Amino acid sequence: MPDTRNQFALIGAGPMGLAAAKTLLEQGVEFQGFEVHSDVGGLWDIDGPKSTMYESAHLISSKRMTEFADFPMKDEVAEYPSHREMRQYFRDFADHFDLRRHYRFGAEVLRTEPLGQSGDGWRVTWRDLDGEHSADFAGVMIANGTLSEPNMPRFEGDFAGELIHASQYRRGEQFAGKRVLIVGAGNSGCDIAVDAIHHGESCELSMRRGYYFVPKYVFGKPADTVGGAIKLPMWLKRRIDKTILGWFTGNAQKYGFPKPDYAMYESHPVVNSLVLYHAGHGDLKVRADIDRLDGNTVHFTDGTQGEYDMILAATGYKLHYPFIDDNLLNWQGDAPHLFLNAMHPARDDLFVLGMVEATGLGWQGRHEQAEMVARYIARLRLGDNAARLLQAEKADGYDRATGGMNYLKLARMAYYVDKTTYRRSVNAWIRALGGQSA
Repeated sequence: MPDTRNQFALIGAGPMGLAAAKTLLEQGVEFQGFEVHSDVGGLWDIDGPKSTMYESAHLISSKRMTEFADFPMKDEVAEYPSHREMRQYFRDFADHFDLRRHYRFGAEVLRTEPLGQSGDGWRVTWRDLDGEHSADFAGVMIANGTLSEPNMPRFEGDFAGELIHASQYRRGEQFAGKRVLIVGAGNSGCDIAVDAIHHGESCELSMRRGYYFVPKYVFGKPADTVGGAIKLPMWLKRRIDKTILGWFTGNAQKYGFPKPDYAMYESHPVVNSLVLYHAGHGDLKVRADIDRLDGNTVHFTDGTQGEYDMILAATGYKLHYPFIDDNLLNWQGDAPHLFLNAMHPARDDLFVLGMVEATGLGWQGRHEQAEMVARYIARLRLGDNAARLLQAEKADGYDRATGGMNYLKLARMAYYVDKTTYRRSVNAWIRALGGQSA
């Protein structure tokens, strides 16, 4: 085995891992990639062992607002690409930048253990077809994604039918002949509800809180491309966007959806043009939160009840880094507290990439995060003054880049940032470290 003590161990070959691999190569930082699947693409490869994809899944942002700036999606790709188009996009990205040769595929990382303080290196243990192996690396870069560990709620009582998480759902035929209750009305929940409407005997949707619904198209264009060139203060943007949404989606409450008890953009909106359509046509009934289960009967918190054969919990995912001790990641609440969601305050040999979410951030915003980290590693090794300044700033304490937004106190929002605030900070550091920012 070659000497790896000057290399970083990069965990994951999904889109974030690929962005990291590309930027590390550009900055001359040696690394060894590890990927549990046989190819690149992460969760977008429905055949991958960690994928939580389903057959009807598409991007909820348009391709031009999502793509890497230096690798645009092909013109023939749909405006809202399917998961199969996205898988091919990431495979093409890996081919174009010659990234596969830097990865061990079919290699599951089991443990990452520091050999001492920052700079002393890490021991990484992985398993592949040849057994278990260990090697020492200069550092660890975690890019294994945020949507692989199901957040399964606990319900009072027992259910006599089939109870699954959305991560176990693949295709509409699973609903055939069943009375289906979808729990959770986020983007996946609404997508899957539409599938259940077409394939099941009936479909109902249990919601704990209200959502803002955004159509995929506004004035004939993808909704996320409208008005983006004009920078508005948030109070004015909210007022304008709510007015436009009213024109295109109407009042969701008249279909039984609860009214959101928070301001727009304090949680991720639901981008779906069909769920309100089906609710308006009586194909979908909205229910309150679940109180308890009793056989095939589900009792709701508003005193009503219903009979179901299947409950599907579209209740999201938890951050999950099973190969590293939580104490090493500076966890605070539901997420590691890292500088710009990536950089450890005290260690310069441990980074988490892709643990960031924001409306409209796209893959380019995540690529910028990877470039900032790669430039930091390269410049710190050279003793660069800007790298030393960044090192001091992240060690001095920091807040998440929320831009003053009062995000909901939910696990899925624990690493949410304001896109403008976040990209401004990341790109300022890219410039300081010798790069040209967006």
